[in-house]
Amino acid sequence: MARITLAQAAVWCGGTIDAKYADVTFLGANNDSREVQSGQLFVALQGARDGHDFIPMAFEKGAAAVLCTHCDGDYPAIVVKDTRIALGQIAREERKRIGMKVIGVTGSVGKSTTKEMIASVLETTYRVAKTPANHNNDIGMPMAILSIPEDTEIAVLEMGMNHFREIAYLASIGLPDLAVITNIGTMHIEHLGSKEGILQAKLEILEGLQAGGVIFLNGDDEMLWRVHSRPDVPAVFFGLENEQCHVQASNVTSNETGLSFDVKAGQEAFRISLALEGQHYVLDALAAVSTGLKLGVTAERIMEALSNFRNMAGRQEIFEAKGFTIIKDCYNAGPESMTAALTVLGKKSGRRIAVLGDMLELGMRAPAEHYRIGRIAAEKADMIFAYGPNGSRVVSGAVTGGMDRTKVRAYEEKDELVRELKLAAKPGDILLFKGSHGMHMELALELFLQDQP
Repeated sequence: MARITLAQAAVWCGGTIDAKYADVTFLGANNDSREVQSGQLFVALQGARDGHDFIPMAFEKGAAAVLCTHCDGDYPAIVVKDTRIALGQIAREERKRIGMKVIGVTGSVGKSTTKEMIASVLETTYRVAKTPANHNNDIGMPMAILSIPEDTEIAVLEMGMNHFREIAYLASIGLPDLAVITNIGTMHIEHLGSKEGILQAKLEILEGLQAGGVIFLNGDDEMLWRVHSRPDVPAVFFGLENEQCHVQASNVTSNETGLSFDVKAGQEAFRISLALEGQHYVLDALAAVSTGLKLGVTAERIMEALSNFRNMAGRQEIFEAKGFTIIKDCYNAGPESMTAALTVLGKKSGRRIAVLGDMLELGMRAPAEHYRIGRIAAEKADMIFAYGPNGSRVVSGAVTGGMDRTKVRAYEEKDELVRELKLAAKPGDILLFKGSHGMHMELALELFLQDQP
């Protein structure tokens, strides 16, 4: 990353500084005073807690300067009207100054895995940077940009949202040269009203797309297939089921250790192997193949990168612990990803237990979607432990789907769930832990594994 002077940053964001601190420089930014690293810019955000209260702690941790709305002492500071907006403005100018090519990745499901796969493919040929976990919003993504090394050739930026105009804002900062939309699902429908609304929000990424840009779309997603992007923006479609896609997958085979499939893209034809279980990963990999080929990565390097790819922590981690096979998929959940995780569980040999937390931000569709997931889970699992306000709907769906009422249970307290799960589970069982991030199913897993023999 490059050192930025307070004078330069103030020009970029329209802030004011004390002249004696004009030449002070910072490396990166952080809005958490507990995690500030030496030399960083501390961003004093005003939310549930006022970041200005933590300025002294940030300087104790080694902050070089602070971005704030008011300065109550004599220290290096950039004073602005809105620190969130100013952070984005500084990040936008730094992105332009570095001059790297940017790939923006969004979608309802799979965008983090897709981002990671794209970065893995491109790292074989270029100097690549990417947004770290959880840095896909209006605070995290700008901070990620400010930590990008100056010699970066390509940055892969994940762009998340749950309201209209959030993707547009992120795209105005990241200024993508290539854009990827993984799919249109039902996550965040509470705030966006319908899948059409979600599609509209995801397409906001086009507003920041640079001249000569390209958009990569999941051609198996009916809504994206119908998309007509800006006339000056060519679209590259990838898919498994739609034979009209530019990049196609076929002949998918899977076993307990992963899956493989053939890829055809123009004159290119090769076979990909993934150490991941679940056909939904084929589409994530196709996005990486498509962008890689577009940017000149050879088929050989793409195959090697994807064969060595391992997913991020919390996303379908499959491991053995205390005599159990654990499928840890606790990062987030919506109807689409919940279905995919249950499908993976359903292919396992042995007694299968689904430990399912609520899917959040579904609004009025929440009862129906949890009922539907209950019916699906009844086909894939031998026992179901449901946690959260919608757990009773999961139970109703499972019973309607044919599961014995004694095999499916709903809980409102995590401790009670874990206590009964410990009594029911036996060594050799396969346990899936899945739920929205806010349900913290990883804590249920930790509690379950405690005190196991």
